Amino acid sequence: MEEQEYHIPPLFSVGPAQIGLGLLLFLALVHRRHDLSLLSLLVIILMAATRLWAKASIRRIACEYRIDKEKLFPGEKLTLNVVTANNKLLPIRHRVEIPVAAALHPKENKTRLIREDTLWWHQQSRFQWDLFGRSRGVHPIGPPHILTGDLFAFFFKEKTMGQSGEVIVFPRLVPLQPLILPRRDFFGAPGAASPVQDPVYILGTRDYQHGQPAKRIHWKASARHSRLQEKVFESTVREKALILIEVSAFAAQAAAAEFERTLEVAGSLARQLLKRGSSVGLAANAVLTGRETGLTPVAGTSQQLSLILEALARMRLEPKGELIDGVLRQADLPWGLSSVYFCLEADQRLTAMRQYLLQRRIPMLAFACRTEKQPAGRSTQNLDRLYFDGLSSRKPVF
Repeated sequence: MEEQEYHIPPLFSVGPAQIGLGLLLFLALVHRRHDLSLLSLLVIILMAATRLWAKASIRRIACEYRIDKEKLFPGEKLTLNVVTANNKLLPIRHRVEIPVAAALHPKENKTRLIREDTLWWHQQSRFQWDLFGRSRGVHPIGPPHILTGDLFAFFFKEKTMGQSGEVIVFPRLVPLQPLILPRRDFFGAPGAASPVQDPVYILGTRDYQHGQPAKRIHWKASARHSRLQEKVFESTVREKALILIEVSAFAAQAAAAEFERTLEVAGSLARQLLKRGSSVGLAANAVLTGRETGLTPVAGTSQQLSLILEALARMRLEPKGELIDGVLRQADLPWGLSSVYFCLEADQRLTAMRQYLLQRRIPMLAFACRTEKQPAGRSTQNLDRLYFDGLSSRKPVF
C-alpha cells in the first residue's frame, strides 16, 4: 500500500521557515548568543524528531470497518463501526477518513466521515456512525484512509486500508391494488391434481410409484430414506409472471422521477405476486451497476424477491440496447407465462412488444406513467391505477 507524507503546516515546517531557522542558528553562533543558539537547535531537533516519529507512526497500524447490513430500504438506518489499533510502543495521533456516498451520509451533501483520536501503546480506538439510505441505488463506502503522526500533529503519514464496499438500497415498496394477470390455462387451477406437471418446479418427494419414469427418482432422498423416492412436481399452470421495464424513453426524456416511481411499483408488484405463490421474473434494458444482464429468471423461491429488488436497485437511468432483441430473444422463457410491461408512455416500442409477445402467445398488461398518447385500439393503463388512493398514500410497506 502506497504511503504519502501529509502535512498540517505549523510555522516551522514550512520551507522558508526551515531556512530561517538555519540562518538564525548560524547568526546566533556567529554572535555567540548561546540562548538563541540553543533555542534554534532545539527547534531543529524537534522538527527532525517529529519527522521520524511521523514516519514510524504508520507502521503496525490495523484498521477494520464493518456495517451491520448491506441491503436496506429507503429511510432505514445502518451502523458503521471502525476499529483502529496501534500495535507498537510508539504513541501516535491518528485520523480516520471514510469516503461514503452522499446518499448514505447522515448530513446531506457530505461525502466523508472523519474522526480523530490519540492512540497510546497497544491501544485501540472505536468509532461508530449511523448512516441512512436516502435513495435507491448502489452506494459505495470506504475504503478507510488512516493519517498517523506525532502527538504534536506536525507531520502525518497517510495509508489506505482494506477495500471499498457497497450498500444496496432497494426501491421503496408501496401499497398496490390487487392485480389479476391474464392467463392461458388449459387444465384449470394449479395444484397436484393437474394432469400436466412441470419438471422445473419440485414440490417435494414421495415413495416411488411403479410405472413412473426412472428420471423422476430422487437419488439423494432415496439414499437418505433407504428406499426409492420420486420427485413430486408442481402443475404447469402455476402462475408465472415476467415484469418488463422499458428504459429507453425514461432516459431520452430524463424522466428520473417517473423512473423511480415505476421501479417502486415493479418491486411492489413482484412482492404481491410472490406472496400469493406465483413465480416471478424481471427483464429490463437498463445498465445495471455491477451486473452484465438485466434479466432475472422466473422463479418462486424464497430468495426471489431479494434478487428482483437488488436488480431494481442496480438499475441506472441508462438504456442498454433494445428490450426485445437485447434481452428477451436470448432468454429461455417458460411455458404459461404472463407479462406486465412498464414504460414511460405508449409508443412504438409498446406496439412492437405487443406484437412480439403475441407471437410467443404470452398475454400482457401494459402500464405507462403517461397515457395521453396511445396507439389506436390499444388500451394502456396508467401506472397510478395500481396505487391505493393514488400517489397521496405512498406509505412504505416492508
